[in-house]
Order: sequence, then C-alpha cells, then structure tokens
Amino acid sequence: MSPTATARLVLVTGAAAALVLAGCTSREETSSAPGTGAGPAASAASEAPVVDGSTIAKTGYPKVDPKTAVVGFSQSEKEANPFRIAETQSIKDEAKKLGIPEDHLLTTNAQSDLNKQVSDIKSLLDRGAQLLIVAPLNSDGLQPAFDAAKAKKVPVVTIDRQVNSKPCTDYLTFIGSNFVEQGHRAAAALAKSTGGTGKVAILLGSSGNNVTTDRTQGFKDELKKTPGLSVVAEQTGEFDRSKGQQVTEQLIQSHPDLTAVYAENDEMGIGAVNALKTAGKNPGKDVKVVSVDGTRNAVQLIADGSYNAVIESNPRFGQLAFQTLQQFADGKAIARSIVISDDAYDESNAAQKVGNAF
Repeated sequence: MSPTATARLVLVTGAAAALVLAGCTSREETSSAPGTGAGPAASAASEAPVVDGSTIAKTGYPKVDPKTAVVGFSQSEKEANPFRIAETQSIKDEAKKLGIPEDHLLTTNAQSDLNKQVSDIKSLLDRGAQLLIVAPLNSDGLQPAFDAAKAKKVPVVTIDRQVNSKPCTDYLTFIGSNFVEQGHRAAAALAKSTGGTGKVAILLGSSGNNVTTDRTQGFKDELKKTPGLSVVAEQTGEFDRSKGQQVTEQLIQSHPDLTAVYAENDEMGIGAVNALKTAGKNPGKDVKVVSVDGTRNAVQLIADGSYNAVIESNPRFGQLAFQTLQQFADGKAIARSIVISDDAYDESNAAQKVGNAF
C-alpha cells in the first residue's frame, strides 16, 4: 500500500472539537469531522480531549497493550468485494507494522451470515482474544457477542458499519465514514455531471444496516436542491455486482428514458455499467453513473469515460483501530465515534489518482 493510501484522520478544530467535549454522554459525539481525504495520515493521538469518554478506569477493563496482545478481527463478508479485501489487509498491515506476531492476530469471516458472526466473535474470545476489532454485518443482532466480550472485559472497536448497541458500554467506539455526507456528495456529483436534469435510479445497498439507510437519506436530501433531477426507481442490489447488473437490466426495461444511476457501492455501479453496455447504451454519456466506495476498477472506468464520479468510503481502518486501542490502554478517554476521511474521484482527477484507489 502506498503512503498516500494510508488511513487518514482529520484533526478536530473549532466547532468540531466542541462535539468531542460531550464524551460518551452525547449521541452526537465524534472525535473528528469528515474531510476530503487528500492529506497525509494524522495521528489519532492529537485529538481534542474527551472529557467523559470511555476509559479503563470507568470500565474496569485490564490494561492490555495492543502490540503484545492477542487481537481478534471479525470480518463480516467474503473477501471478494474489493472494499473487504482492503479492509482486512489494512488490519493485517497495521498489525505487522506494530510487530504483532502472526499468531497473535486471529481473523474470522462471517460470510454474510449474522449468526456465524456472533459465533465467530465468541470463538475469538474462547481462543484468547484480549482485544476485538469487529466489522459488523448488520446494525442489529450482535448484542450476544458484545455481551460475551463485556463479560470477559475485552474491549471492542467497531469499524465501517454502526450498530444499535450502546457505545462506551457494549463497545468502545465506532470508526467509520459519515455515510450521510457520502450521500450528499454523491448527489452533488450527479447534479454536476447531469447538468441538473434527468431521471435517476438508485441501486440500494443491503437492508438492515446504517450504510444503506444513511447513503440513501443523504442522497435524497441533497437531491432536493436540484429539482430537475427526479428519482424514478430504487431497488436493492445487495452491494453485489451481479445483482446490480440484474437490477439495472430490469430498470432499463421499465424506465427506457433513464438518464442517471446512483449506486450505493462501486460493485453495483460496475454492474450497472455492464447492463447499460449490453442494452446498447453509453454509460458515462447517455446515462451518468455515480457511486460510493473508491475501488480501482470504478475509478479506472471514470478515467476511461464510462463512469462519472466515485465518492470514496475509506476501508483502511487498521491504523485508527490500533491507535484507538492503544489510547484506551494508555488510559485516555475514547470518543463514541471517530470519522475517517474520504476522498472523491471524477473526470478531472481520476486518471491522476487511480493509484490511490483500492
């Protein structure tokens, strides 16, 4: 992974810092604000003080140094999706960078099965995990696993998808993107590429998680500013390329005058491109395509002229996850959420920045 592709955290300043002061008593508290993702990595140790966050003293958890601990990582989905590949690799790369022995990093994959993820987490605890990093499959359903970790006083950091359990109580913190803002940015990019008029289809992500809900909400809220763009259809593609292609094929039949597609991840967006080409349409020209993720395949399609914009959803959580666990071990208060910075790609920069994509 190139230095420019490492995880990035925006420093807290001004009004954003005020949010942090509320600590875990506030549902809105975060330790950073969303940014462009264009800058170098910033240390999570430089955040504003968290007055009432989760600490070792408050939780009664033992002091465990991540560099010498047994760390468990629970991945939610099969690593065929580029996002999941990059996410898992980031955890492994940071562990290696910190000198953590390979047999001290335990990994599991739930293969998109919620019950399996609960079992996986309990298995990691049984195998001696002293710290846990969890990429939740859904926002609900993992409470039995969190209860098991809490019973053994094992800190849990969640990444990528938020859960409806209690931060600072059931788990320490959530590290991830501002998904509503991603939706805002995607809608703005689509308005720019379409000139502000057209008929839009939304390829929804899988149900049951906040990523889909937030990206949809953000997109629709921002689209209200462009009355010439109207959503004529929305259907789930389950964050899957083949399903995204199948759904788009159906939408082309039912809406032959479709002029734009918003896909809630790149895999569905690429599937849409394949469907449009098969139907004799010219994606990127006849039908504008915007998605969220930042995979190399999608960014390359922008450079090739078959795609219009991609809002990055940064999967490189390794650095921030281990920094957060180290701060907790050092007795520092941990905010209820940490926002990772996301980049963006369009026709103006895709060719130059494709190397930054995952």
